[in-house]
Amino acid sequence: MGEPGWWVYILECADGTLYTGIARDPERRLLQHNGELAGGPRYTRGRRPVRCVWREPAANRSAALQREAAIKRLSRPQKLRLLQGAPAQ
Repeated sequence: MGEPGWWVYILECADGTLYTGIARDPERRLLQHNGELAGGPRYTRGRRPVRCVWREPAANRSAALQREAAIKRLSRPQKLRLLQGAPAQ
């Protein structure tokens, strides 16, 4: 079947905050977040280094965006439960 086209991911920043995003190539995106490649978002620029603590494949860009939005609506404790593999509710 091959690699999924899109990924939803959560990063943990150096200050302990969590950042959620989507990418087609999560390894490349992580390099951008850490400033090793151009194109990282402003949020993580001042919170480096960041590390990927969770990721999930998505069927397409639309599904990835919907999942990202759902995760962003979660509280921090719910996100931490998600990272541990438990249901977020």
